[in-house]
Amino acid sequence: MENYTYNSDTLQLEGLNVSEDFTYPLFLFLFFSYLFIIVANLSIAVLVFVDKNLHQPMYLLFFNLSVNDILGNSILPRLLVNMLLPPSERLISYYECVVQAFTVHVCSTCSHTVLMIMAFDRYVAICNPLRYAVIMTNKMLIKLTVSAWGVAFVLVGILLGLTIRLNRCRTMIKNPYCNNASLFKLSCENVFINNIYGLTFTVILFTSSIGTMVLTYAKITAVCLTSKNKNSKALKTCSTHLAVYLIMLLSGLTIIILHRFPQYSDYRKFASILFHIIPSSLNPIIYGMQSKEIRRFLYMSKKVLPSL
Repeated sequence: MENYTYNSDTLQLEGLNVSEDFTYPLFLFLFFSYLFIIVANLSIAVLVFVDKNLHQPMYLLFFNLSVNDILGNSILPRLLVNMLLPPSERLISYYECVVQAFTVHVCSTCSHTVLMIMAFDRYVAICNPLRYAVIMTNKMLIKLTVSAWGVAFVLVGILLGLTIRLNRCRTMIKNPYCNNASLFKLSCENVFINNIYGLTFTVILFTSSIGTMVLTYAKITAVCLTSKNKNSKALKTCSTHLAVYLIMLLSGLTIIILHRFPQYSDYRKFASILFHIIPSSLNPIIYGMQSKEIRRFLYMSKKVLPSL
């Protein structure tokens, strides 16, 4: 039964609808996934921050990606706690819900913008190697990084600003965590502007992201294949980057498609969680294992730990 309480400061999260038999296995899966994401991404972030040899554009972009993955999965602790609570006790304040939605959307947007910068970095490194040091200076990298996060903050700020202006007549968040769509669905007012802006935002982000990837990787592939010395290492590096991007893109598109089919709401909820878990788990593995410096660090750690 729908709860019509105007502008209530306390909301209820619907959470995941799983049977009792699957609650604890799913809890353990999500818990260990979260633990791995935090440890793996934090390790890479700390390593890049501490080791001055890694203060290069590619590794600093890895750092951004790791920080983004850590922040993006900040939804999991509350989700894990809610799984152990009865539905009536899965409560969250409205302002905390807005902050959670803001974090989710900023991190989702940054996943695209940071990967676009990484594609540009690889394009310059492979297609214009002699000018790489001139183009990808620290100043340029700072500008690109600030732009990646700044664009996300501004666009998502407008997205949530349009939502919080609405009066609320419901209290049930029909999602495992807060996002913009679940927030504006609490309103009984006209949300036409929200839908138009959200659709425009999504189209611009995906068009820019896919367009950047297609253009840069088409050029990189052409240069590598026509070069006299076929740069297999460059192709390997780019293929891993492309794999990460495709995993993230397919995860996002799956959620968008499932939104159109209300009868599959349980699948959409689970897919929305996997959207955060899968890319964030694979990023440190794919990027970390292809990096000689990070592999060396892990090898040295293995040698040091047994001696402690």
